[in-house]
Amino acid sequence: MAVPNLELRPLGNTGLKLSSVGFGASPFGSVSRPVSESDAVASVREAFRLGINFFDTSPYYGATLSEKMLGKGLKALGVPRNEYIVSTKCGRYREGIDFSAERVTTSLHESLERLQLDYVDIFQCHDIEFGSLDQIVNETIPALRKLKEAGKIRFIGITGLPLDIFTYVLDRVPPGTVDVILSYCHYSINDSTLEDLLPYLKTKGVGIISAAPLAMGLLTELGPPERHPASPELKSACQAAAAYCKEKGKNISKLALQYSLSNKDISSVLVGMNSVKQVEENVAAATELALFGQDWETLAEVEAILKPVKNQTWPSGI
Repeated sequence: MAVPNLELRPLGNTGLKLSSVGFGASPFGSVSRPVSESDAVASVREAFRLGINFFDTSPYYGATLSEKMLGKGLKALGVPRNEYIVSTKCGRYREGIDFSAERVTTSLHESLERLQLDYVDIFQCHDIEFGSLDQIVNETIPALRKLKEAGKIRFIGITGLPLDIFTYVLDRVPPGTVDVILSYCHYSINDSTLEDLLPYLKTKGVGIISAAPLAMGLLTELGPPERHPASPELKSACQAAAAYCKEKGKNISKLALQYSLSNKDISSVLVGMNSVKQVEENVAAATELALFGQDWETLAEVEAILKPVKNQTWPSGI
């Protein structure tokens, strides 16, 4: 049976085309719910078969376990390297934060070894709000440019939660230095503040990746983990929205993913996955959106429930 192709979207000025749904490999590093190597390999294989070509990880996830697992999954694909796009990160580690030129350089070589790759497509400074933004501008990014010149990375990115970190850095580096930003929890039904930044990012020619469309568990039937930093008010509103969807025979997670996917200015929506079932559900949501469009009626009801807490965020926490 022919599999409908996932939409590919251009990533800023990079020339890369990313699948609209990206594979977030952070659950491969989960300590609370360990993922077996066979499940990791199977989920990467199924993702690739269904048209996902973008895989994202970090040495921080599971203290390097996520990178190792993803590396095994990609190797098992047995396809030419140019058929998939890999991003990993530097600067944030289980043992702490270190954006020094020396550390990020050794970090890349360690990541390449774990991923069993000769280069990564995108190398990102991870959660830069925990470091000094001036160090990112004056030391870290110049070190990454050297790695780019050496052919070890193709493009440079920055990630984090507060949106003002992106403008701070992009206003202070030469144009075209930073190719990609990865924002999370700011383009979902309960918080769409990334939208305000899109015109600015487009003028900078920067590719935009948005992660955590389910707001780190808020927009799920199961609800967020205990340690989720959202306010009790936001948690209970999301719980009410999830209950409403369930009552109507709808799934809030699917609705939330489709909401995030519907903005074509976002190159890829990164979703954490750790099983074939999750991969299939996420791709099915994207395919359904492409064929039938958004479920506007349910979305309007959910937006009404969440209106009192719309765009309420939380401070970054290590």
